[in-house]
Amino acid sequence: MRVLASDIAEHIGAEISLSGWVHRIRDMGKITFVVLRDRSGMAQLVYQTDSMPQLGLEYVIGVSGRVVANERSPGGAELEASVTDVLSVADQELPFPINRDPSECSLEMILDNRILSLRNPKLRSIFELQSSILGCVSNYMHAQEFCEMKTSKLIGSGTEGGTGLFTVDYFDRKVFLAQSPQFYKQAMISTGLERVFEISHAYRAEKHDTPRHLNEYVSFDVEMAFIESELDLIKFEQGVLADLFERLSAGESEILALWGASVPDPESVGRIPVLSCDEVKKIVSAASGHPVYDITPEAERLICDWAEGQYGISACFINDWPRRSRPFYTHPKSNRTTMSFDLIFRGLEITTGGRRINDYRMLKEALPRFGLTEAGLGEYPKIFKYGCPPHGGFAIGIERLTQKILGLTNVKEASPFPRDRKRVSP
Repeated sequence: MRVLASDIAEHIGAEISLSGWVHRIRDMGKITFVVLRDRSGMAQLVYQTDSMPQLGLEYVIGVSGRVVANERSPGGAELEASVTDVLSVADQELPFPINRDPSECSLEMILDNRILSLRNPKLRSIFELQSSILGCVSNYMHAQEFCEMKTSKLIGSGTEGGTGLFTVDYFDRKVFLAQSPQFYKQAMISTGLERVFEISHAYRAEKHDTPRHLNEYVSFDVEMAFIESELDLIKFEQGVLADLFERLSAGESEILALWGASVPDPESVGRIPVLSCDEVKKIVSAASGHPVYDITPEAERLICDWAEGQYGISACFINDWPRRSRPFYTHPKSNRTTMSFDLIFRGLEITTGGRRINDYRMLKEALPRFGLTEAGLGEYPKIFKYGCPPHGGFAIGIERLTQKILGLTNVKEASPFPRDRKRVSP
């Protein structure tokens, strides 16, 4: 009977089989202990040294034997190995120390050896948690009667003016990698679906080299019809996050503990303040002791510190962004401001969203202000020319959300195979 490493204590006295990787070997003289690693965790194997098979770190093995109690072993039990099959051998010149604490290694070393470093249980746990994040938000959206979609990442033009786009050779012409599914989200709203979401990759050809930027990232995009303002979207996002954090706290407590991390409780998510850009600048100016004119990364950290002290949660929704700093399709609130918002969580922007322009005439009037023409937007204006309800949406960067939940130093740690200006492999 094959069982998982984490379950062997349930089979004390029984004959079982385990399969996995050799994580550690300790020769104690007459007895050799081998720690086996599988997807569930670790189990200790016991061999008589003189009859132990030839094994090395990261060998993949299948082993059978009898389970005995041992309170000093992982899970309080160990396997007295009787039969071992080597399923795959591993070169013993390992370029990455899989069985050591990853804090002992630089980020460059971890990423340069990504194929191996992902075998490290702590590093792998990042993506186990991220899988739970993706599952939780998807389940929540379906429960809220949203339709999930997967849209093309090859586009003929950019809905945000054509800047920051990666060019791709497409037969006899040039196309681009999509920055977001914005065009398609709005198109599907106009069909009558009313509520749509997508979890997929997005691409930004921006020459950043910071701990907060990726050129390829996973975006959780939401769009919903018949809203009045960005406040409807803010309220909805609070529901998404409250549900997510509650489920992570209950279901992923071991991973959170491994990283010394925690998530806000649902009640505190409901207390996240909503402040205008101007209000945030005033608060940050007072906190920093000098005038603040833009919402910089330092301002994001300071406003979250302020919110932690005032509301008990390191997060803040910032709305009323100036028209000049938002895309052309953002619905104006006044001649100067827009119905848009960001969510800053633990000092980092993880969400951008807002109500969109849905009136065809208003859209045409907005284009010259941004140096755009209707012809230059391709099919996009047709969404509104033939009738489209008031709507809006937001996007959450999954890697940034993962980073802030676990307290990771760099967003690249939250991508299994990150892409930035310098890195396109593995």
